[in-house]
Amino acid sequence: MNRRPGFLVYGLLVAFLLGSVFPLYWSFVIGSVTSQRANQTPLPLFPGGHFLDNARRVFDRIDFWSALGNSIIVSGVAAVSVVLFSTLAGYSFAKLSFRGSNALMVFVVLTMAIPPQLALIPLLKEFSNLGLTGTRFAVALPWLVTAFGVFFMRQYLVNAIPDELIDAARVDGCSMLRTFWTVAVPAARPAMAILGLFTFMQAWTDFMWPLLVLQGSNVQTLQTALDQLKIAPGQGISDMALLQAGTILATVPLLLLFIATGRHLVTGIMQGAVKG
Repeated sequence: MNRRPGFLVYGLLVAFLLGSVFPLYWSFVIGSVTSQRANQTPLPLFPGGHFLDNARRVFDRIDFWSALGNSIIVSGVAAVSVVLFSTLAGYSFAKLSFRGSNALMVFVVLTMAIPPQLALIPLLKEFSNLGLTGTRFAVALPWLVTAFGVFFMRQYLVNAIPDELIDAARVDGCSMLRTFWTVAVPAARPAMAILGLFTFMQAWTDFMWPLLVLQGSNVQTLQTALDQLKIAPGQGISDMALLQAGTILATVPLLLLFIATGRHLVTGIMQGAVKG
């Protein structure tokens, strides 16, 4: 018997939607008022008419377009790399039999329990010894593969590809790589889209690692560039209106990306639900 969602379900969905949208709305409200009004109480509840003025001040204070390009490069490289290597590793763990595969998969999962903050200082020291600090490559290198990506793709591919389909490809004379490309990749596309989107967003919003590895260089990502907007020049006080205007500008590319890939995201979630 099919039951339509009731008032409680729709009420919870609306509440979650409003809770998710409110931070973005609040950032726009603060970014659309003057710096003086942003520091006064009570705080404004509705947008003002100064967003374009604040946006111009953002472009004057920081090299926004250069930082935007760096963030796109770093996040794009991270997303492509994580999707590629995680799909290869996930397919190997899910469909290839080799000695120690279970123990190795357990080790990969256990690494997810280690806080990434613990690796920042040793990683920075190693990058400094290799002369890699201050470059876009240094920002992207730790993102080339993630334990979560390997685990996520492994869990998806276990049930997404029938073993009989792989056996049929081998009987037809397909090599291991060709089987992966012609059988695994088409089946994994929804999960690859989800993983790529999440990885891009994580790399885009990452602040601590770029701040450390780019310190003292002219290379900046959007997050490190926006950090310069916190304090008004010569005033020593927080310029929240300028900072929130910059935050909104930095969020627009993510919103566009989500709109462009939202269909794949929903498809992947629905397919995972059906398989369950």
